[in-house]
Amino acid sequence: MSSSKKKLPASQQKELLQILKTRFEKNMPRHKGIDWAKVEKKLEANPDKLWSLNEMDITEGEPDVVGYDKKTGAYIFMDCSAESPKGRRSICYDPEALESRKEHKPKHSAIGMAAEMGIAILTEEEYRDLQKLGKFDTKTSSWLNTPAPIRKLGGGIFGDWRYGQVFIYHNGVESYYGARGFRAVLHV
Repeated sequence: MSSSKKKLPASQQKELLQILKTRFEKNMPRHKGIDWAKVEKKLEANPDKLWSLNEMDITEGEPDVVGYDKKTGAYIFMDCSAESPKGRRSICYDPEALESRKEHKPKHSAIGMAAEMGIAILTEEEYRDLQKLGKFDTKTSSWLNTPAPIRKLGGGIFGDWRYGQVFIYHNGVESYYGARGFRAVLHV
């Protein structure tokens, strides 16, 4: 997709900024010490990132600020929907896994969809950090960025919250389930 297509019209940008501001104000414990005015200024200067946040939002990820990277000066957004985003479920792990399925192919893959949206799938560490901000995936699960040695052997990892803690599991990368999607991170 060309960069010109990755820019929202002004009216849609304004609408998205309002949605993000409302979510930010409603969930202050997620981003203590972060000033919305500074976040908004950064977003307005990065229309391609706004486009990606809109993609996260329309797939029901409910993106919100969860941190600030002092080294890069970037605000960190993650999907904060209670369950794995509805618009990103029933997908296998990556394009190679999708291609390898001969029948009953899912509609997409987590890695492929994330790339199209301009976002990154959460790592295990990021997923555990997110879980410190609330209880996510109590009924669903989310594919996680899988270490290369595991992926090379045909496996993928995913996580959820059960029995009062985070669990990280493995599955074949070709698998897909109605209750498994993926969560993403975006640095702005």
